[in-house]
Amino acid sequence: MRLSLLEKLLTARAEGRPVALVTDLATGLQTLVHEKVIEGDFGVTAEESEAIADLLATEGSALVGDSHFVQSFTPSPRLVLIGAVHIAQAVIPMAQALGYAVTVIDPRQAFATPERFPGIALSTDWPDEALDALKPDSRTAIVTLTHDPKLDDPALSAALKSDAFYIGALGSRKTHASRLQRLTEAGFTEADLQRIQGPVGLAIGAKTQAEIALSILAQITAMRRLGKANL
Repeated sequence: MRLSLLEKLLTARAEGRPVALVTDLATGLQTLVHEKVIEGDFGVTAEESEAIADLLATEGSALVGDSHFVQSFTPSPRLVLIGAVHIAQAVIPMAQALGYAVTVIDPRQAFATPERFPGIALSTDWPDEALDALKPDSRTAIVTLTHDPKLDDPALSAALKSDAFYIGALGSRKTHASRLQRLTEAGFTEADLQRIQGPVGLAIGAKTQAEIALSILAQITAMRRLGKANL
């Protein structure tokens, strides 16, 4: 690999950006594809570009066309939990088993402690400020868990302005209806509000914290792998 390409590849990985390395098996020439930018020894067709995007989305590697081998490099998906509450403690190990890098946001410092969440990235900033710093992207899921509008509403407002692929909010149907009314009054459209999964999680009759965590992660997985139309 040419040094210039290696440097670009390492930079993309250090910045947490998905990037694909395309190698022409017939010639040994290589090209990088990232953020719809193609740079290297050769170009790719529109059909190949679509296949590469699919491989990046699924974190896969494969032969594309007759001789182009695509190796995808993708950062871990992120799960941001708003609220250092008991249900978060049930969600986290499941999310980690699925490969998510988890961050917990809660300005209540008595809750967001390393003792309660060992080894987890914690932020005690206000939720909207913390999310602005985290810059949620298309590989980020955000779930509010506090039931407190003072915390959940700013988080949801910031989430709706981001590219997060999943936004969920814990609470009853009545709670969610009130939440949507407040967000409507704040200027969000019906299309914006449809991005919020609430009550959060797949309808599996969950009762315990572990079951609720399972329903949340199942819905996040379905959204990530199948898209909203298939929920």
